[in-house]
Amino acid sequence: MNRKEQRQSWLVNYFQDTKFQAKPASADASFRSYYRITTPRKTYVLMDAPPQHEDCRPFVAVSKLLSANGVNVPELYAIDFEQGFLLLEDFGDQLYLSALETNKDLHQTLYTQAIDSILSIQTIKDIKNQLPLYDQTLLMNEMQLFTDWFIGKHLGAVLSSSEQTILNQAFTLLKQSALDQPQVVVHRDYHSRNLMIVDTGPGVIDFQDAVFGPFTYDLASLLKDCYISWPTEVVQTHCQYFLDNYNEEFKNEIRMSQFMRWFELMAAQRHLKAIGIFCRLNYRDGKAGYLNDIPRTMKYLLATAKKHPELEAFSHLIQNLQTVLSPAKSQL
Repeated sequence: MNRKEQRQSWLVNYFQDTKFQAKPASADASFRSYYRITTPRKTYVLMDAPPQHEDCRPFVAVSKLLSANGVNVPELYAIDFEQGFLLLEDFGDQLYLSALETNKDLHQTLYTQAIDSILSIQTIKDIKNQLPLYDQTLLMNEMQLFTDWFIGKHLGAVLSSSEQTILNQAFTLLKQSALDQPQVVVHRDYHSRNLMIVDTGPGVIDFQDAVFGPFTYDLASLLKDCYISWPTEVVQTHCQYFLDNYNEEFKNEIRMSQFMRWFELMAAQRHLKAIGIFCRLNYRDGKAGYLNDIPRTMKYLLATAKKHPELEAFSHLIQNLQTVLSPAKSQL
């Protein structure tokens, strides 16, 4: 039985005599795919996560953790770990990204709500060993994706020993900045393609990779989004809103200057990872569309590198590497 037949059989078994239609809803950067299931009474979303490639258990565990703490995640109606199927509440198809691309003025309302949701996530306590730690190994492994897939595979470049030293120094700086921050529950992929507009507040999806890590991470994902960008003053306004509420909630007195340094360096760490992943998705998984998101992400990275003196050599390194590309690839 192929995967399509297996999926159909599972749905028939679940719905029994109820008629239903299944149509593709979306796919993402993993092996998971999603289908909108329509019945006479309501709609659902089926997550198809082939068990040889994906494990649904983290999704279910994090879903329960977030839901118990007031975060708006899809309700779980059916769980089948063995076959890799989850039947979820349907949040519709209105992504933050599509709404903001249509009307950028919505950012004030939508991002305020999204930031409130981040703060709700960060107030989760007593997680014990429920989530992995965003430790130095994970942070460095993520940045290594940039070396392996962007520099090595995409650019076809081999770094000299001095260039490798510059890269290592940049990675170490970004890693340490992340570890120096307050540590909280982190969604880890909190951006405009993983937030949905629903009546009950931001619909939060794709949270299965949650960790316990730096408190600026989700905000950096949101405000320095690889899929849509904002003027500096808009980013700073939302950062101020977050910090004011964070300090009040956690009885802290973090200064804006310190916060912005953490925030910018955290975003740089994420952008290194993202650029590497976009290249891997192209070369390993045949998903070429993600290459289109590299220029925006690289622009963020270089702007941050130029702003911080400690990253000046790193900035020159990246710009020098890009000059050896062919005209077609130099846009990436």
